[in-house]
Amino acid sequence: ASNGAFDVTVGPLVNAWGFGADKHSKMPTDTVMMELSTRVGWDKFEVTPRGLTKAHPDLFIDLSAIAKGYAVDAVVDDLQEAGVANLLMELGGEIVARGTNATGAPWRLGIETPSETGRDVFHAVPLRDSAMATSGDYRQFYEVDGRRVSHLIDPRTGKPIDHRVASVTVVADRCSTADGWATALSVMGESEGMERAIANGLAAYFIIRDKDGAFRTAETPAFEALKSVQ
Repeated sequence: ASNGAFDVTVGPLVNAWGFGADKHSKMPTDTVMMELSTRVGWDKFEVTPRGLTKAHPDLFIDLSAIAKGYAVDAVVDDLQEAGVANLLMELGGEIVARGTNATGAPWRLGIETPSETGRDVFHAVPLRDSAMATSGDYRQFYEVDGRRVSHLIDPRTGKPIDHRVASVTVVADRCSTADGWATALSVMGESEGMERAIANGLAAYFIIRDKDGAFRTAETPAFEALKSVQ
């Protein structure tokens, strides 16, 4: 559905650009990139009745871009099964809200200002029986010759994103869905991301850097409709 922007085989590229277990700020050579391209791609593995098969022996799956959302869903499912109706569950910024807060009103959650230093609220979102996840380029990056090298790698090009979208927030029924789509839309950028979000009926909120350093926003109709949550 993301046209390859979300790809669980992207791990070798993440490692090569210095954002894996071995942190570094050295850009990979063209030769390395060419070799990695042969073992990265969602079309290089298949789910079969007997398990997973892979087309390259060094292909591996990295679920870090969706794991926190999945974990939050799992905990919330258990709590609801135990009879908890009103709850707020958060893990590493991925959030699920069920029912209402202590005053009987929808939960209100803040979307962070995409800043490398502060932790200010940029926009508040009312949530009731929904999940929210944000993906951005402002926490994990390094600079080479004045150019930002983001941890968000586009699996289709093999390179870090190179656009002005600072963060994307997605609200969905399940946190794993919100988590995966937030990553995918962040990789796509404003134009492709907005088009794909609208086509899939996603509630998505983009924060974009202007050339003067200020921020502007763009939101899908589904996200704008959240303002009416009561």
